Amino acid sequence: MYRVPAARSVPEMSSPEFDADAFHTFEAAGWEKHADGYHRFFAPITTRVTDQLLDACQIHRGSRVLDVATGPGYVAAACAERGASVTGVDIASEMVKLARQLHSEINFRQSDAERLPFTDNSFDAVTGNFAILHVGRPERAATEFSRVLAPGGAVALSTWDSPDRCRLAGVFADAVSEVAAPPPAEIPPGPPFFRFASDSEFTNLLAGAGFADIRVRAVSFTHLVPSADALWDGLLGGTVRTRASILGQPPETQRHIRAAFDQLVAEYHGEGGLHMPVSVKVASARRPGHPGRIARRRARQLHRLTPGRLRRG
Repeated sequence: MYRVPAARSVPEMSSPEFDADAFHTFEAAGWEKHADGYHRFFAPITTRVTDQLLDACQIHRGSRVLDVATGPGYVAAACAERGASVTGVDIASEMVKLARQLHSEINFRQSDAERLPFTDNSFDAVTGNFAILHVGRPERAATEFSRVLAPGGAVALSTWDSPDRCRLAGVFADAVSEVAAPPPAEIPPGPPFFRFASDSEFTNLLAGAGFADIRVRAVSFTHLVPSADALWDGLLGGTVRTRASILGQPPETQRHIRAAFDQLVAEYHGEGGLHMPVSVKVASARRPGHPGRIARRRARQLHRLTPGRLRRG
């Protein structure tokens, strides 16, 4: 049994006031370089909450789904397996390229979550697995999600929980904090990394975009990492802001951060490697209103076309 440490004071890697465009550009450029690293390390982690996202949106055969910040397309592929008509979008062309390689049958395109190239009421559901912490203007993105949803449509988003509960990411934040390393100059200040670990912040984000029936819950599990080196290399090879916050430091500061990191992960050593506690916040909500006549007609058509169903006439 591995205990969750008491909350530590973690300095935010960002400022309340910042250049959202500069941060957005920084994130987009970073993901162009680290798509493969993200896929190698995070695939078995982020996919652990895929079913929760799809269940929250009640995705089923015939659902029109937009998967935002689709990355390698994990959630989009799960939607397709349920029979949904899904489109995946990502701001990084390398992520889109990787997603197409992994899931050639799915429609993927490059797109900015803050400026979605779709008409109003285009989708029945919007999913975003770990998307909201990577955009410069979360409120604008949430408003876009609402705009492209049909009345009654659902949204489901996820993000890392607080660093004291999600130790997979928290040990890095704590190591930087213990060394008192300032943010490197090359990182544009951005939204607080753990902002939406707060239920109230997540709720306010969706309420501000006009959503109703908002629910926020935590999904917790343990992820086995073979070694401290594997965790260190995996996080630095598959992230943007965390990578820059450490590798942008002077060499001596990097060594101090690594020493603090090694001490922090020591308590999670067990059989097979490090047993790292992971906690994810999943928020879901619905756009107010009821599906119109077109949506009801689509549902009836899909029902009639269900294999094995007898038709009249």
